[in-house]
Parts: sequence; C-alpha cells; structure tokens
Amino acid sequence: MTASKAAPRQGRKTFRYLNWLFNPFQQLEVPAIYDLLSTRAATERGLYLNLGYWQDAEDLDGASDALVDRLADAVRLAPGDELLDVGYGFADQDMRWAERYRPTRIIGLNLTRSQVEVARQRVAARGLSEQIDLRQGSATAMDLADESVDKVTALESAFHFRSREQFLREAFRVLRPGGRIAIADILPRPAQGNAWQRFKRKASWALVARKFAIPRDNAYPIPTYHAKLKLRGYEQIRVESIREQVYAPLHLWLRSHHSALQRLHPAARFAVKLALRRSPETVYAGLDYVLATAVKPMRLVR
Repeated sequence: MTASKAAPRQGRKTFRYLNWLFNPFQQLEVPAIYDLLSTRAATERGLYLNLGYWQDAEDLDGASDALVDRLADAVRLAPGDELLDVGYGFADQDMRWAERYRPTRIIGLNLTRSQVEVARQRVAARGLSEQIDLRQGSATAMDLADESVDKVTALESAFHFRSREQFLREAFRVLRPGGRIAIADILPRPAQGNAWQRFKRKASWALVARKFAIPRDNAYPIPTYHAKLKLRGYEQIRVESIREQVYAPLHLWLRSHHSALQRLHPAARFAVKLALRRSPETVYAGLDYVLATAVKPMRLVR
C-alpha cells in the first residue's frame, strides 16, 4: 500500500478509535472492538490482551503467562485432555498450553473473524495446527456435541457473552461428566462505603461496561456468580477474587514502562495515559477480577 493510500486509512481508524473511546453515545459490538484493537498489544513477545497475574511477575509478558498458567492449573489441564477454550484471542494461551501441558487437543471458539485469521496463521507457523483447532463460533450456541470435551476455559472473555449464563449452560452441555470449567472474569464490585466510594465504584464499572460491551445481564457480584453456577448444575464451585494481583500492579507497571504504551495505537495510548494519571484505587474502584472454577458432576449409578 502506498503512503498516499495508507494515510487516509490510518486517519479513519484514528477517528473510529477516538469516537469509541471518548464519545459517550458510541457503543461497539464485541467483534468491532477487537477489530479496532487489532494486533497492537502492549506485550513485547506475544499478542496477549489479558491483564496478567502479577504476584511474582516482573513485566506484562510474564504476568500474562502467569495468568494463563494459573487458569490451566485451575482447570487441572493435563496430557490426554480435550480442552475447549472460548474467546481465545490470538491463541497465545493455546500455544502455551499445547507446548507446556500437552493436552490431546484444544478446540477454540472465537466470534471475531480478524482474530481467528491471525490466530490460525500463528498456530500454523508454530507447527501446532494438528493439536489446536481454532474455529469461528459462538460461546452461547456451540457447534459441539454433548459431552465431547474434558475441560472448558474462558480467559477474560465471559463478561462479553450474551449472556454468561447461556455460556455456562452450553459449557455444562459439552463437558463430559467429571469435567472442569475455569474462567478468568471481570465483575462489578458491590457499591459500598460512603457516598463518594459508592459513586466511584458505580462510575468505573459503568465506563468499562459501556466501552467493552458488557451486557447488563452479566453485571453481578461474586455471590450471584456462585449461585448461577450452582443453578446450572455445577458442583465444587469456587469463585475467588484475585483483583489485588491484577489491576493495581498492572497500573503501576505501565506508569513506569512507557515503552509498552508505544506499542499501542496512538489513540489508545492517549486514553491509557489519561487513566494512568489517576490512582488505581479510583480507576478500578468498581471492578472485581475473579477466577471461577466448577465441576460437572459424575452420573449417578443406579
């Protein structure tokens, strides 16, 4: 593409970015958001879009890997497993899992065509196409047979689904008896404290939910999450908040590592810099971050 043609295209993309980020009346559907974000990730070595788990991490790549490993350990991923990964992004986690945990097969479902295309190319270049089967498909209407997988994961994607409850129902259907599900997910925190604290929590959640297409049906706290898993028939349910090892450490790391911001689109970089001027206690006041795990019960023997 010549420079004369590239400039107008970049200008249009910048306008779409600014309109999405700063126009309070502009809302995008999930595939349009990720088309806009494209492959300009803040990570240096991969294309992770997750926020990372920072307990022992020194940089965003390490934190992203740590979150992926934490999710794999939570679902007890092991050799011989058939794993369904829902909302796989650019498949960084699937390639890591294939090489480190050695499941027999990973099936991926993702709604965003641009991510599917890039992810398939990356998996093929790594020589993992026979082990990783990446599909374009819905989390809430899965084109998979009943009881066809051992494990299900969703890494920072379930909050998008319309609805999360329908995803939980579909995951239960495709899991084999005794199979596990593990979800790294974003929830609202209850509006508690004095008037200012309640306002901060409501405002920060409302902004994130609007800009990242989180349906109202998915806006509930940990006790409700636990109850919905139980209602769907899951057992051994655990919903653990890990927010203290996610939001604030990421915020503080980005403040002191501006080279990571340079990898973002200029409009996104500008928005992140504005957020970094505020304290993490304000920016993320209304956001919880949970690791949810549960098991589909074995059939009763009669």
